[in-house]
Amino acid sequence: MPARIRLQRHGKKGRPFYHIVVADGRAPRDGKFIERLGTYNPLTSPATIDLDIDKAVEWIKSGVQPSDTCRAILSFKGVMFKYHLLRGIEKGALTQEQADAKFEAWKNEKEAKINSKLNKGVEEINKDTRKRLEAEAKVREAKAAAIIAKNTPVVEVEESPVAEVEVDEVVAEVETPAQEETTQTEE
Repeated sequence: MPARIRLQRHGKKGRPFYHIVVADGRAPRDGKFIERLGTYNPLTSPATIDLDIDKAVEWIKSGVQPSDTCRAILSFKGVMFKYHLLRGIEKGALTQEQADAKFEAWKNEKEAKINSKLNKGVEEINKDTRKRLEAEAKVREAKAAAIIAKNTPVVEVEESPVAEVEVDEVVAEVETPAQEETTQTEE
């Protein structure tokens, strides 16, 4: 029986969620399976993949072929790399300790990459949020100033007759010397 590692679809319409399973190649997509290896949720960012790496490696060692999508998922999680290292141990190119050290180093590097992308995304979201909040604060202050200006009663100050006289006298004094100068220059 030709077994395959493939995805089994679950979830609602438009909201897929997959189980990663080992199934008979002749079985229907969502039908009977031999063993469940993990889950895959493509809707999260980055996609959430829960996988039993050791079980997957054992199935690949026994000759099970993954589908194209599952091969990409297995490669992303390090199953294919671990299988490659195990082949090196069988051939005598590596020891078990060296292979474990290489796999752990690869795993830590992969996690660091993923975390840096997540942190970068969070920082961008925080910057956008801060910009929107600052813009909203400016709009809010402008509206508050407009409301205060609208609701402030206009106070009319009565002018005293003395103030009018003083202004008229000052204007007359300022105009008088200018007129005198023009008459002197004409002569």
